[in-house]
Amino acid sequence: MLISLFKLMTSTLLIACLTLATFSVRANDWLDLNIKGVKSSLATNVTAHLGSLPDSAVQRRAFIFNAQDNIEAAMHSMGYYHSKVQQDVVSHDKKPWQLNLVIDPGTPTLISWIDIQVKGEMQTDPLFEKWLSQLKIRPGDRLNHGVYDDIKSQLLTLALARGYFDGKFDQAEILVDRDFNTAKISLYYDSGKRYHIGQVSFTGSTLEPQILEELVPFKLDAPYSTGNLGQLNRQLLDTGYFSNIKVLPLVDHVDGLLVPVRVELSPKPNHSIELGLGADIGNTVDNNLEPRLRVTWRTPQINKYGHSQETTAEWSPDKPKFLTTYTIPLTHPLDDQLKIRTGMLRDKYGVTQVYNSEDRNFNNTGQLEASKMLFAVIRQQRLQSKWLFNYSAEVMKETYQQSGVDYDPRYVLFGTSLSKTTRGDNSLDPKSGFFQFYSLEYADPSLGSEVRLTRLQTKFKWINTFFDKHRIVSRLDMAANLTNENSLENIPPSLRYFAGGDQSIRGYSYNELGPSIDSINENGETVREVVGGRYLMVGSLEYQYYVTPSWRVATFIDAGNAFDVNQIELVTSVGAGIHWISPIGPVKLDVGVGLKETDTISRPWRIHITMGAEL
Repeated sequence: MLISLFKLMTSTLLIACLTLATFSVRANDWLDLNIKGVKSSLATNVTAHLGSLPDSAVQRRAFIFNAQDNIEAAMHSMGYYHSKVQQDVVSHDKKPWQLNLVIDPGTPTLISWIDIQVKGEMQTDPLFEKWLSQLKIRPGDRLNHGVYDDIKSQLLTLALARGYFDGKFDQAEILVDRDFNTAKISLYYDSGKRYHIGQVSFTGSTLEPQILEELVPFKLDAPYSTGNLGQLNRQLLDTGYFSNIKVLPLVDHVDGLLVPVRVELSPKPNHSIELGLGADIGNTVDNNLEPRLRVTWRTPQINKYGHSQETTAEWSPDKPKFLTTYTIPLTHPLDDQLKIRTGMLRDKYGVTQVYNSEDRNFNNTGQLEASKMLFAVIRQQRLQSKWLFNYSAEVMKETYQQSGVDYDPRYVLFGTSLSKTTRGDNSLDPKSGFFQFYSLEYADPSLGSEVRLTRLQTKFKWINTFFDKHRIVSRLDMAANLTNENSLENIPPSLRYFAGGDQSIRGYSYNELGPSIDSINENGETVREVVGGRYLMVGSLEYQYYVTPSWRVATFIDAGNAFDVNQIELVTSVGAGIHWISPIGPVKLDVGVGLKETDTISRPWRIHITMGAEL
């Protein structure tokens, strides 16, 4: 055992020595360079100051002659003013020369005093105060000229970004006391007055001027900042009207303290067609491969008032869909819109089974199918508090067959909803965030609906990251249909509640969970159908660990179900996944396993591939 341990330690030391030698030796046909005595950032800085290896005899002589001066400059820039260099040159006639450098860094210079002062209007700028409070340089740190230059650069950049165009340094210096190995840093900056944003002009657009003016997120004479201009750029981009946007502050045309801004716009093509081809694998009750073909036609700007339309036609063997939405800007192109929507679609829900008396078991025969036509008018407003407020009226007619009986109820739904998303950052994979959604819909026979119905829904999603690599994602969905007990069969499947799928309980297929009913068909067979419930409660807790900044692993538990008062059955699934944080958002591969068999579902497992931001 001791001999084996000795061999292991010897091998480890040998590998470490070889690694160090490989790190410190540079060679070409003219010169072998061997540097000892420095490591990490010091070694990197020395190598950078020495420059590339020579390519001729003349360059070799110059490289060797200037080596000591370059090393001293490198050491000074890192705060070492008492370094010593031993230089040894071994010349050869037919082989590369060898330059051996042994560097003794000496005692480092430490910062004893940091004095950063700003006068002018920037002195009271909250962003300057925030920047100053976040500086990591402190008395007692080793002097580093690169850090000093970076602080100067940051201060200048902040001043320009905040509109202090006349700012200048009254004093910017490092005083080094080589006897005591200390240094004092002094940065005195006079920002002068802050400039303001002047008139904003637009070119290249056929929209009504008032629509463009509504997109300016600041008032005339607002304090200048690149943040304000960036927000204007985002507002214009979010409209979907333009293919290219340039927001140009005209600093050379300043009028007093007002900086005019010119916005150059390039409209998108009048029409665009987008084709999509895909498949749902394993997300159906019978685990079939379901191909999908989607065609989307967009007209980003129909007229000078900013109207637009989007039409989507999707084909799959059992779930075709046609939906068109016409959008009209009202008081604001983004924050106040009227949407007119019409469509036809067919979908499947739950599980339909027939009892086999021979093996005394239920066999899957399909799902509950429903076809729907709809027409809706929706007003969507974003409030100043960042809440998204909707109210709508929707006319729908849905046809389906349940327990051998045909239904085609008509509904006029009046609804309203409130939602808000708060993100800790603006990335597609936020480190923290909170989503909340509340909705209320009402239908009444006196207003054209089949039965009286009140629908309540609420959704929550919470994300937080601990210690940089540990991320928690939790969600909770709750809903209820309040109606007369005798009216349940007249509520169409699209208005009932089901569970299962990648956004619900991941061990089960999409919409396959919920209360069931038994009936006798025309052949005298017992038929069991999952028809959905009046209530829904589904929760999830997921732990994610970042292996690298671009890859993470996850484990989760989902629980809940759709239910009625007389059919309450908790279903749980657990699973794990691997996620790639791509440039277009997370791509997730999750495997869920159901822990419980239900009346209609054996213990299953499902693979889910999803893409997109979680908030």
